[in-house]
Order: sequence, then C-alpha cells, then structure tokens
Amino acid sequence: MSGQPSDEELLLGGAEGFGLLYRRRLPLIRGYIRRHIGPRPDLVLDLVAETFARALEARKRFDPERGSAVVWLLAIAHNLLIDAARHGRVADQARRRLGIERIIVEDAQLEQIERDSESDLQRALWRLPDEQREALERRVLQEESYSTIATRIGCSEQVVRKRVSRGLAALRRSVKENV
Repeated sequence: MSGQPSDEELLLGGAEGFGLLYRRRLPLIRGYIRRHIGPRPDLVLDLVAETFARALEARKRFDPERGSAVVWLLAIAHNLLIDAARHGRVADQARRRLGIERIIVEDAQLEQIERDSESDLQRALWRLPDEQREALERRVLQEESYSTIATRIGCSEQVVRKRVSRGLAALRRSVKENV
C-alpha cells in the first residue's frame, strides 16, 4: 500500500480530506460528465461543482459497504446529468446552500479549460471506435455486467467482452507510447 488515504477515508474525514478527494477525483468526474454532454465546458463546470457540493453535503450518509466513493461520486454526477437533461438546466441547490458562488468564466477561459482538462488517457479513450468506448465505459465506469451491456446495445455477451478487451489493449498501447 502506498500510505495514501483511501477515497473513502477522505470522504468521511474532515474538510481537508474532502479537499484532497476533490483534487484527486476532479479529472475523473469532469471527464465522465464531459463524455456525456460533449465539449460544453460551462455546463461541465456547473455539473462538476454541483456534484461535489452534493457529495460534501451528503458525505455522512455515504456507506462504504454499498460501494466505493468513486462509484458514489459517479452516481451523483449521473443523477445530475439525468436531471439536467430532464429539466433543461443544471441544478445548483447544494452549491447555493453551501454558499459557493457561481464562477463566471469568459469564452477564452472556457476554451483553455477544455484544452487543459483532457488527459492523455481521456484523449486515448476518445480515439477508440465508438463501440469499444461505449462497451468500456459501461463495463469499467458504470460497472455494468457483460450481459446487461449486451442486452442494452443489442449484441452478444462475447462481442461485448471482445470490445472491452480490444479497448483496454488500445488504451494500454496508447499510455505506453506516451510514457
């Protein structure tokens, strides 16, 4: 073990721990939201802010026996994405309750944030064929079973396994090339 506190310990710890969790998981949550709404940095920033505000408010209700902190954060982000699509706006109740001011960002700053926010891994993920990327995201990020994925996308479980395997292999190659 590296001696680093786990995400769960940080989430359940004090403000300093939550700040470290935020810095550690910001790229993941930002990337997850971006993959679902596309390159719209203003919406991404609003959804990320509300995701972490809700997590901060509800951290005492987090139960590590029901799943990891990462899965919990992704579930919050996922629910916010659904709500935003349904209501046509980004919810901001938790952010406002916590007194977190909305940051107004100019277009040039948004473009720079978008360029800076993509990691090598995110770029490699976006270069995958759509079928591999979808299978990989569903299996790894959303933790869906192979059979569930196969049913949802209309192919066999074996095809899904192959897509995930090929996607992972391509990501490994890409990461090795960039090291």
